[in-house]
Amino acid sequence: MIWKITSLIFHRPKQVLSSISNPFSRQRILLSTFPANSPDLKTLCSNRQLKEALLEMGIQGLEVEFQGYDSVLTECISQTAIREGQRVHAHMIKTCYEPPVYLRTRLIVLYNKCRCLGDARRVLDEMPERNVVSWTAMISGYSQRGYASEALHLFVEMLMSGTAPNEFTFATVLTSCTSSSGFQLGRQIHSLVIKTSFESHIFVGSSLLDMYAKAGKICEARRVFDGLPERDVVSCTAIISGYAQLGLDEEALDLFRRLQREGMRSNYVTYASVLTALSGLAALDHGRQVHSHVLRAKLPFYVVLQNSLIDMYSKCGSLTYSRRIFDSMPERTVISWNAMLVGYSKHGLGREAVELFKLMKEENKVKPDSVTFLAVLSGCSHGGMEDRGLEIFYEMVNQKDGFEPEIEHYGCVVDLFGRAGRVEEAFEFIKKMPFEPTAAIWGSLLGACRVHQNVHIGEFVARRLLEIESENAGNYVILSNLYASAGRWDDVRTVRELMKEKAVIKEPGRSWIELDQTLHTFHASDRSHPRKEEVFAKVRELSIKIKEAGYVPELSCVLYDVDDEQKEKILQGHSEKLALAFGLICTPGGTPVRIIKNLRICVDCHNFAKFLSRVYGREVSLRDKNRFHHIVGGTCSCGDYW
Repeated sequence: MIWKITSLIFHRPKQVLSSISNPFSRQRILLSTFPANSPDLKTLCSNRQLKEALLEMGIQGLEVEFQGYDSVLTECISQTAIREGQRVHAHMIKTCYEPPVYLRTRLIVLYNKCRCLGDARRVLDEMPERNVVSWTAMISGYSQRGYASEALHLFVEMLMSGTAPNEFTFATVLTSCTSSSGFQLGRQIHSLVIKTSFESHIFVGSSLLDMYAKAGKICEARRVFDGLPERDVVSCTAIISGYAQLGLDEEALDLFRRLQREGMRSNYVTYASVLTALSGLAALDHGRQVHSHVLRAKLPFYVVLQNSLIDMYSKCGSLTYSRRIFDSMPERTVISWNAMLVGYSKHGLGREAVELFKLMKEENKVKPDSVTFLAVLSGCSHGGMEDRGLEIFYEMVNQKDGFEPEIEHYGCVVDLFGRAGRVEEAFEFIKKMPFEPTAAIWGSLLGACRVHQNVHIGEFVARRLLEIESENAGNYVILSNLYASAGRWDDVRTVRELMKEKAVIKEPGRSWIELDQTLHTFHASDRSHPRKEEVFAKVRELSIKIKEAGYVPELSCVLYDVDDEQKEKILQGHSEKLALAFGLICTPGGTPVRIIKNLRICVDCHNFAKFLSRVYGREVSLRDKNRFHHIVGGTCSCGDYW
């Protein structure tokens, strides 16, 4: 494009000799035609007078040399001024100026910064000579704009040209090694890094560990991190973020503490990564402490950090704090709205989610995206608002909001029907979907069949699921539970034998509670905790006390063919009850007890917590795999609908 517009954007005053208009002329311009005491280009650019500098460049014509072009291009890059940069490039072409490698590289940088990758690549391709900086500038342009394949191909082309990469080339190209094929190339690049002795360089090391962490290879990432001779905030943040993104929240928190003791200075990205880990652990006290650190450090409240705080408080059960941060934000992105909407959804506050969605549309500053609609539909599902959820969905189908539903939104509608007990409608809806149902959609329907004891549809769905993902233990467990609830113990045994045959292992249930900034984890019938005898004795005491208030154990939650006495004993060993008992032992009366469960809470433990709350006057906050349960005075926020 730049080559087509040179004649349109190149202007000269009439006093300038006509010889300048000839692009092949190299005559000197009569100096008498210039104004007296004309400022030079460097001075004008230093004063950020880009418009005046361009005018002066036109007046000087053929007299512009390296220093002048460098000054004007640098100012164009600084101001991200694409049209002005094109005029400089046009001036070079019109006057037949042959820019050296340095200035051609500056043009690549300018076009990349202004998102004109095609023009940048054309400059590179037309360079008679290239150096490592030129190649790296173009690779960086591709990497920053998400063109990973182009970046990797260009890197290979650079190697074939005989140009040796430097530390900045390696650090840049490694950020593009994200896909499965890219990761394989990334491992080869790592070998080259070792051969060229760049592994210990801080920039290269940070990119390497980030690449391994994003590929889920956290052990390799940690080895790279431990091998760095020095660490900066970027490398420390990369490894903490790697642990947090993989759900290794305790490891992320432990490493953050260790690095802080070693003198690491955190930035807003570090804190955002730590808050992600604390969200997974629902460690509210730690979260408040990190929030205080941020305030004391007087860090600028970047949107990404505020979004992380909203998410952390929401997942720790403190929606009031989440909304307070949300309302105080001077600028909100779609992620900010989504974080708040997901918070309401997970707490079963469907009405609040719908109201916030309405406010988002009324403000009309940020457009809803796929996650926005998922959050609202999920909020309607968890909040028992199936009619409103269906209304929003069919508005999407009719593109009333300019957004067409994707398969995940159809999955939300299946969940909506399933939670409301409308299993047959959910089944018919799946049959009519314009998409092939995924394992997640069938799994949602199977869960609804289990809750509402629809064995007929459940068996059909289970067969489909076992065809799609035979290695998923959850499908076997739900089917086994469905048979157990119907008293079909022979079928239960058949499913468990099939699990053994397929070597499928069920994820064990566990619950944890944070006390004095220490996480205490309990498994079913856990005998590993230092105070196990005291905890089991407390569970028995609680059971006796709440039975007097009307609690009756829900024996159907025990999925083994044993007598009632044995079933009750098994129920007492559930991890939620152990964590609750430990919380009552270790906290003063009247204070809330906050529990987290990695799986869905069972009906018996839910009833147990409700009676405990009423009898002992304790507020119980319990977050399971699907949602929050706030229990006060024996009443749960879920309305026994989950």
